[in-house]
Amino acid sequence: MHVGIATDHGGFGLKEDLVAQLRATGHDVVDFGADELSPDDDYPDFVVPLAQAVAAGTIERGVAVCGSGVGASICANKVPGIRAALIHDHFSAGQGVEDDHMNIICIGGRTVGPSVAWDLVQTFLAAEFSHAPRHLRRLSKVAALELQPTRTQ
Repeated sequence: MHVGIATDHGGFGLKEDLVAQLRATGHDVVDFGADELSPDDDYPDFVVPLAQAVAAGTIERGVAVCGSGVGASICANKVPGIRAALIHDHFSAGQGVEDDHMNIICIGGRTVGPSVAWDLVQTFLAAEFSHAPRHLRRLSKVAALELQPTRTQ
């Protein structure tokens, strides 16, 4: 699979581990950075290009890592066409793809160890969207939100 991965300093070590494991198992990996450990970097600088590539279809799925995974998730979901989620458990890693067509998994480099992270990524990449009518109906409602203008109260 053509997989993209991005991180800031908070997930740098975990990203390096995941890139090596992905490549060792035959995945084609595009590393969006960070390329070096720098405590002054910002996750949007790496996560946004990853999300744009996934949304454009040049990358099949993405892995976004930051310290907690929360910032990466928030950031990725600002890109139209992205369905990113912060994942800590095996069930959600698969179900998020099967039911919700998740295309970016977000992981906390300071909250999830390398073995668990690798299990989550493997589960995420192995899962397939079900195309069940109820899931398609729900996703069309979610996609419609991206087309609505922002309302102020």
